[in-house]
Amino acid sequence: MRIFFSVGEPSGDQHAAHLAVELRRRRPDVELVGFGGPLMREAGFRLSYQLTDLAVMGILKVLPLLWRFYRLVRQAAAEFRSQRPDAVVLVDFPGFNWWIARRAKKLGIPVYYYCPPQLWAWAPWRIRKMRRFVDHVFCGLPFEAEWYSERGVSAECVGHPFFDEIADKPLDASFLSAHRSHPGDPVRTVAILPGSRNGEVHANWPIQVRVMQELRRWIPDVRFLVASYKPTQREWCETYLADANLDLPVEFHVGRTSEIIEVADVALMVSGSVSLELLARRTPAVVLYHVDWVFYLAARLLVTCKFMSLPNLVAGRAVMPEFPLVGDASTGVEEMTGILARWLTEANERERIVAEMTALHQRTARTGASACVAASLLRRLEPSLPLTKAA
Repeated sequence: MRIFFSVGEPSGDQHAAHLAVELRRRRPDVELVGFGGPLMREAGFRLSYQLTDLAVMGILKVLPLLWRFYRLVRQAAAEFRSQRPDAVVLVDFPGFNWWIARRAKKLGIPVYYYCPPQLWAWAPWRIRKMRRFVDHVFCGLPFEAEWYSERGVSAECVGHPFFDEIADKPLDASFLSAHRSHPGDPVRTVAILPGSRNGEVHANWPIQVRVMQELRRWIPDVRFLVASYKPTQREWCETYLADANLDLPVEFHVGRTSEIIEVADVALMVSGSVSLELLARRTPAVVLYHVDWVFYLAARLLVTCKFMSLPNLVAGRAVMPEFPLVGDASTGVEEMTGILARWLTEANERERIVAEMTALHQRTARTGASACVAASLLRRLEPSLPLTKAA
């Protein structure tokens, strides 16, 4: 059996890598190929292109890459013809993956969408594409599956893979011991999450630095733990801070996002799927996304939901306060600083947010996504064959 994956986001790279483990438990001979990222490669995928290197946000940043995306779609179509896969699995990254789905369906190859785009939030009219090019959707949240089903798309709720990854990942006990605040310790810890794409980091880190400056003026006994996704991003952030000649109590870490979220009192994060880990670990967070004017105006015209982060979308209210910023962003810096300071200095206020997050997590968290998708996908591809039991 041969399955082609198309994965363009760092978070999707993680989800697909976990799915590979479950697929191989049930079908040790399954061949996993396609476009993806480094974690998929480590999990045994044979990738013909590292698509996660092209993860960008904003129309102006996408335009220079259009020719490369076009060539990759042609490359995938050629591979479909020469080494026909039994199925194509798409993970998020809709702008590109619609074209992969189109080419696969033209050749009669079944297409499955795992972690689908949030059409219900920003592009409900694109449901026509989902009906036309996708055979089945594996949804992370119950209302998503209901939304798709009501519009004629075959869909099921499997749970969000982030909850699996959070539950399964062991935390570094020595890091927790070294960085966790203890009773009577006046120091407050703020997690800084600059994002996983280079463009996100470059756009948002300068604003996060300004918030750190202001927060230190309000609360002298504060420290900042920065969770960088890549070593190169850490180096860029460190260089920016050094060039600014700022005296801030900042520690930089790579590969310690979960530990930093766990020990932090509060967080300042760039909008993304990591919001689900903040929800699962009950760490109050302020959500930032600094974008160019073109993207901002397009979002105002097209997005049909009020919120961007998943916990807020599910709750229907700002459990995690959001700040979409363009231009100078000075007002946003002041407001974000005020919220974080209030959470750090008013215990009742922070406890109220934690209680809201706990209730929301209990309503939405469902583990077993990777195992559920693997079983369902193989059952659909080989309904007559018994599946090997998962270890």
